[in-house]
Amino acid sequence: MGNLTAARVRNAKHSGRTRFHERISDGGTLFLQVAPTGAKCWVQVVQVRGRRHTVGLGGYPLTSLQEARDAAYENRRAARRGIPPAKQGGRRPGAPTFAEAAAEVLATQARTWKAGGKSEAQWRSSLAAYAHPVIGRMRIGDVTSADVVAVLKPIWTTKRETARRVKHRVSKVMDWAVVHGHRTDNPCQAVEAALPRMGARPRHHRALPYADVPAAVAAVRASAAWRGTRLAFEFLVLTAARSGEVRLATWEEVDLDAKAWTVPAERTKAGRGHRVPLSAGALDVLAAARELGVNGLVFPSARGRAISDATMGKLLRQRGINAVPHGFRSSFRDWGAEQTDHPREVLEAALAHKVANAVEAAYARTDHFERRRALMDAWAAYLSA
Repeated sequence: MGNLTAARVRNAKHSGRTRFHERISDGGTLFLQVAPTGAKCWVQVVQVRGRRHTVGLGGYPLTSLQEARDAAYENRRAARRGIPPAKQGGRRPGAPTFAEAAAEVLATQARTWKAGGKSEAQWRSSLAAYAHPVIGRMRIGDVTSADVVAVLKPIWTTKRETARRVKHRVSKVMDWAVVHGHRTDNPCQAVEAALPRMGARPRHHRALPYADVPAAVAAVRASAAWRGTRLAFEFLVLTAARSGEVRLATWEEVDLDAKAWTVPAERTKAGRGHRVPLSAGALDVLAAARELGVNGLVFPSARGRAISDATMGKLLRQRGINAVPHGFRSSFRDWGAEQTDHPREVLEAALAHKVANAVEAAYARTDHFERRRALMDAWAAYLSA
């Protein structure tokens, strides 16, 4: 009998002293491997003709201690005959390809993503463009660190943020494979040693100096673009809101009597509802949008659907405006800091930013709504001056 017992396996935990997996020996070639997440699987390390083999025997609790011991015993018998464990069936039968495993991870992750968000589309497109052509058809247990490097190397220095995200997503798929007993390690953990050093180079959304924003609004207003797009852009600037919040806004969210627009929690970055005080300028935009009158959306496209994420950005490029829609939040924040006496917490609340300090957040129970109304009125007056 080995060192482990059913109770010890059940109660085993990661120590937290390392970000790598930890192994608990059963006294021979069999180990219980515990991930930092707490997931457990069985691993066997055997020597065959002088060569070391590490093989996964399944995840716990789907594979019990006794089942793992039985599989390890058969592998040792095969090793004495010179047969590597993989040929004896050490790898779980029916192990998926990387693309199949990625689909499983996507199905699980999608349950936690916001409806109408971009996360799922970004996951699918990045893996399809960079990972699947290299490792998509490989069995998940056969993918090595060298294979992951082959995925990342072409974009590591030229598309830094994309490469970082692809690495994170491939790593998530590998973690899934470890938990389900299809492999014993995550090959993404060591790849950066084989890649050029990626120094920190923060990237910010292109934004205009606040002095140039009134002219940008006027240029868009005078353009020949679809009226719904022009109004959506002007409303975005007047409310300092995010693009997705504006593009998907519905009339049910607008209270004209209270002069307020409430963005529901599922459409905010912070995951909580955000009230926006509506200035006279914003109310004028809504009055013009009423004439579009299509299926509940405040700013429908010409076809009656939600305006796409790229539409407003394209409009800005066509008008020669060197900014992206999100950048006007930065312009608003700079204007508020330099041209008004409004406190920092009021400016941050206007942008629906979370309070970073946990202690401060515990006491921040107000959204400064009425103080923000004065702020947004002043911003609208500045834009129209």
